[in-house]
Formats: sequence, C-alpha cells, structure tokens
Amino acid sequence: MSYLVLARKYRPQSFTDVVGQIPVVKTLQNSLLRQRVAHAILFSGVRGVGKTTLARIMAKAINCESTTETRPCNQCRSCAEITGGHSLDLHEIDGASNRGIQEIRELKEKIRFLPTSSPYKIIIIDEVHMLTTEAFNALLKTLEEPPAHVYFMFATTELHKIPITILSRCQRYELKRVSTTDLTTHFQKIANSEKVSLDPAALALIVREAEGSVRDGLSLLDQMFSFGDNTISHEDVIEVLGLIDRNTLMTITRALLAEDRVTALKALEGAFDYGIDIKRFTSDLLECFRTVLLVKLGNCGELIDLPEAEITDFGKIAAEYSFETIHFKLDLLMKATEELRFTTQPRLALETAFLKIIEAGNVIPVTALLSKIENLMATLPAEREVADSTDPGKKKTEPERDTPLTPAQPELQPPWHEVPPLSDEEPPLPEEPDCSAPPQESSVRTPDTEPPKALPPQEQPVQTEETPAVPEPHPHIRDVRKDWMEFTAYVKERKVWMAQDLQRAASAKEVEGELHLHYNDPAICTLLRNKNNRKLLTEFVLDFFQKDLTVRFILPDLSNGKDDDDSESPHRKRQQLTHDPLVQMAVEIFNGQIGDIRIGPRSR
Repeated sequence: MSYLVLARKYRPQSFTDVVGQIPVVKTLQNSLLRQRVAHAILFSGVRGVGKTTLARIMAKAINCESTTETRPCNQCRSCAEITGGHSLDLHEIDGASNRGIQEIRELKEKIRFLPTSSPYKIIIIDEVHMLTTEAFNALLKTLEEPPAHVYFMFATTELHKIPITILSRCQRYELKRVSTTDLTTHFQKIANSEKVSLDPAALALIVREAEGSVRDGLSLLDQMFSFGDNTISHEDVIEVLGLIDRNTLMTITRALLAEDRVTALKALEGAFDYGIDIKRFTSDLLECFRTVLLVKLGNCGELIDLPEAEITDFGKIAAEYSFETIHFKLDLLMKATEELRFTTQPRLALETAFLKIIEAGNVIPVTALLSKIENLMATLPAEREVADSTDPGKKKTEPERDTPLTPAQPELQPPWHEVPPLSDEEPPLPEEPDCSAPPQESSVRTPDTEPPKALPPQEQPVQTEETPAVPEPHPHIRDVRKDWMEFTAYVKERKVWMAQDLQRAASAKEVEGELHLHYNDPAICTLLRNKNNRKLLTEFVLDFFQKDLTVRFILPDLSNGKDDDDSESPHRKRQQLTHDPLVQMAVEIFNGQIGDIRIGPRSR
C-alpha cells in the first residue's frame, strides 16, 4: 500500500478524536442521544478545521448499529463500510465538479430509493457554495421536505455565497480556528506516535504557520518528518519551510522602537540575503508590533495566540515604551506596507520606511502638551498694555481683572483722586468715555428723562475741557436704480422664488420714501403681496439699501378706461401665458426661452 499522509492517517474517526470544536461536538452528540438530528446540517469554517470530518462522523453515528450512547462505535458493519469508503448508502459529492442542475436531478432520482444495507441514506456535498443558482433552486423542495430515510450534510468555506433560501432550511454549525494550545498538544501527540523528537521552538513555528488549520499543520509536520532524522530543530523548520527567523523579527522590532538605525538595516540586510518574501516579511513584522501593542494594553491575553515564552519576550519590549509610541510606529509601518504594493524597488522602499519610523521618535500625548502649555502660560506676567485714553501715543499697564494684586504690582488709583475737588459754582463736565469700561448710559438730559443724581465727591467723574461728540452711524446707502441687480442677487441667496418674482417686475423706483414695484400682471406678484412675504421683503429692502423705504406694488387698473371683457383680450391672454409659473419653471429647468405664443382657435 502507498504511503498515507498524516492528514489522512490521523483523521478523527469519532467525536472524541476531533481537535477543538467542543461546542459543536457537544451539540451533535446531544442531538443523537435525544433523537433530534436535523435532516439538513451545514458545516462552515476555514480550511482544515474539520467540516467534512464531522459530516462523516455524523453519518457513521446516524447509521451506527450499536445501542450504546458513545456512537459511532467504529466496530459495526455500517461504521466499517463508511470508514473504508465503500458504503452504498453514503453519497459524498464534490460541489465544485458536480455543480450543475443535471447532477442535482440525478441525485434526486437516487434518493427516491430506500437504502440498501443501512437505515438511512446520507448525502454529503463538500464545497456546496460552488453549486449554480439553478442547482440550488432544484434542491430547494427536496431539502425542505426530504424523504424520511435521507439526511443531508453540507460543508463550505464561503458561507456568504449560499442562498438564504438554502440556509433557512439547514441547521448551521460554524467551526472556528483551532487554538494554539490544542494544535500544540495534537501535533506533539502525533510526533510521539511517529517517534520523532520536536524542539519546542520548532513546534511553535509549525503551529504558527498552521494558522488554526489542523490539516495545514499536519502537512507541514509531514514535510518536516520527511526532511529530518529523529530530531527536528528550530533551524530545520526555518530552512525547510523558508520562514523568517523569529529572532530576526524581534531584533528589527526592538531596533525600530529603540531608534537604532544600524541594527535595523543590518537585520533587514540579512533577511534579504536569505531570500525573504517581502509580503510575508512585512506581515510577520506587523504581527510583532500588534503583539507588542496588545501586551502593552494588558488584559488582552485572549487576543494573543502565541506560546507563553514569546509573550514574555514581547512584554519586555512593551515595558520600555509608551503606548502612543508603539501605536504611532505601527501605523507608519502599516502605511509603508500599503505603499510596497505599488513600488518597483521594494527593498529601497522598505529601508526608507524603516528610517522614517526611526526618525519619528517618541510621541508625546496631546494631553501632556496641553498641560505643558498651561504651565507655561501660568508663568507669564499677568499684565497687559493698553492705550491711554487721553494720549494715544502713551501706554500704561493695567492689571487683569481676575489676577490678584501683589506687592510688586501696586493697585492703580483712579485718576480723579489726583484732581482737586471742584467748587460748587462750577458746573460738572460730562464724563469722558473709557474704551476699556463697559458703555454707560448717556448723561444728556432730554424731556423724557430725569436729571441725573449728584454723585458723592469721591465718585465724581473726571472733568475735561470739552465733551466728545456721540458717534453716529453712517450706513452705506445704496441707490435703487443702480443697485437693483445686486439687490435681487442678495435676495436670491435667501429666497430664490422671491428673487425670481422681483426680476419679473416691469420697473423699480424710489418715490418719496417708497419703493414702487411696477407689475404688468397682478398674478406675478400675488405671492409677494402676501402679508408675511411682504414683511420679509421689507426687511430685505431695509437691510440692503439702508433706507426707510416702504414697499408698494403698482398694478395696472384694468377697469379704468377699458371694456368689461378686457381681461379676455388676446393681449391679456398672451401676457398670462408668458408669466404662467409652469412656463417660467420650464424655461429655468431646460435653460431655454419662450418662442411663439399662439392663442388662436387653430392652436387649441
């Protein structure tokens, strides 16, 4: 007999042999004990985690002749036939090569007949997502109401490609990647069975390369058994599988974080001389930085699937640097990895990226920078220079309102304490306005106001020779005729429809404090003459022209000097059609213009 690879030799034949997948195994065992097995079961997950294996074990358990609870027994005739692969009642189909509707029709014809030697017919379709849409549709009715002697088992690596109509008719089991601990135990057990001594570091490398897949790990282990003697070392695994030495990755990680240019470039040189794959190298380096970041965070042990020895080494690196520094350099390395995909000089690009990461230096948190700025501002003098109100060229120092006074900063007395008190015969002069003080009420007496009360001598304001004039506003007055187009643009920014109606006015004039808007057709300005819209238009007019203008609409008097039926005249009809809102809207939408206007009987 030809050599049997490890993946087939050590394929699980019972539920107890399955590596990992404890929740799924327990559910399947309980369904057998309680006779609640679904007629259609779908196993999904990545490659090599046991989808097809569980389907075969489930097929043996359903047809097992043993009366014990630990099914399958692997001793009865049915179990032996399925294990040997020559059972007539087990149909295992490859969905990639039998994906058409004709194959499904043939399958439906086969399941019509009762099983030959076993209680049930078992249909296993591997890679079921490869079936065509027509094949899935042909399977729908049979899958929903299968014969009592038929069970379906499906396996797929791409669950999203299966129609929802198929998923709703199946009991789904999603298999996860096998953990590092389970793989290490399983591979060590196989190595002991094969009488091969595996170095712990070599076993850790094989487990890491398996990436949670039992079949991939067994293939690598089989390759190593063929290469070495009875002892396999860490260097043997690196050499045979073409892997990157873990020590090299750790050295580069330390050098990038410690800003050691020479060590980082020399380690990269050694990796290139060995003939590394750039994509694989950057992926492993990113994984190292990710592990350092997670170790720095703490309480993330479930996110790190590595041996304890490596986690300890990463912890020593993480303890020397801040979280912000590690995260920032990881981000730079990710950007460099993306840029490597489009470069023709990958080595030079990677060396440049290393130098960029090293030159980035330690990152100071923003909170620390803000704290330093606050401390620096606290040491600055609290005085500020303000211009003297009496002499524009002279400056004086005024303390801040909320800054306490110190002996080195004497309190400034108000200027009126230096002025001799005025006699009662001289009338007090008005107070000079202070630029830094809040505005005070005017002291000018008017008929509607009461005379100001006399202030005590210590509160008398400073007397000046002349009273400054109260500033009056000088608005930028605009002319209605010259600035009418600007006004319509001003209105358009606020109300588009209002600007359009204003543009249709025949003329706009300013007459004795009124804004006369002339319209040939009252229908055009109907909306403008609305009370609320007219108020809004008046606000726009006052704000823009800075004049007290009253808006007035000048409309034609249709009843003065005209016949009673003038509203139905041809001229009137043409004017109404021209200014119809729908016509104007069509002109604006299609950026066109009004052509012929026909109102005669033939045009109707």
